[in-house]
Amino acid sequence: MSTPQAPFAYAGLERIFHERGRLAICTCLIAHPDGLSFTELQGACDLTDGNLNRHLHALAEVGIVATDKQRGAGRPSTIYRISKRGRERFLAYVDELESVVRDVHERSVSSVTRPKLATT
Repeated sequence: MSTPQAPFAYAGLERIFHERGRLAICTCLIAHPDGLSFTELQGACDLTDGNLNRHLHALAEVGIVATDKQRGAGRPSTIYRISKRGRERFLAYVDELESVVRDVHERSVSSVTRPKLATT
């Protein structure tokens, strides 16, 4: 929440989400609550193996993404899901982004309609 002295601070914008790849991963996992495999996430987010792996590791370190290793008839696979706490944090982050967008629209409209002061 921003204070009256710093209305553009947007303290709710968490750095862990504020990166294109992590934003894509979290958005994708919110849309797929049953989880996705590495390959499915990679295709949905258009990330290289290395980038996806690094972002998943960073998100898992802080408990946003959970992994579930599954063994089946073939090769073992890992399913990635957003954790309950990760979901809450990410949705709070999105709410804060929405407030940024609202502020931009409100301020840009008011600056266009506000008459300019005469200079001497």
